[in-house]
Amino acid sequence: MKIEVEKLKEEQLEKRGVSSWPIWEKEISRFDWHYDSTEECYLLEGDVVVETEDGAKVTFGSGDFVTFPKGLSCVWDIKQPVKKHYNFK
Repeated sequence: MKIEVEKLKEEQLEKRGVSSWPIWEKEISRFDWHYDSTEECYLLEGDVVVETEDGAKVTFGSGDFVTFPKGLSCVWDIKQPVKKHYNFK
């Protein structure tokens, strides 16, 4: 299962309606997470390393648009506090 990290242009974010999505914030921490559905998110602030079950590490932060696939189990390691818009599909 692959985590996709993209840099989207402002018009692409507007087309998806990102600014109307809820906001989630989290302090520096480390925790296990499982996705029961696909999540798309846009990071307003923060630096994160996510490690998947197969040992792959994906790094993303402020300005990144990230898609987490349904069924993914991983560990979030938040290096700098996160503030993100998110949407579950």
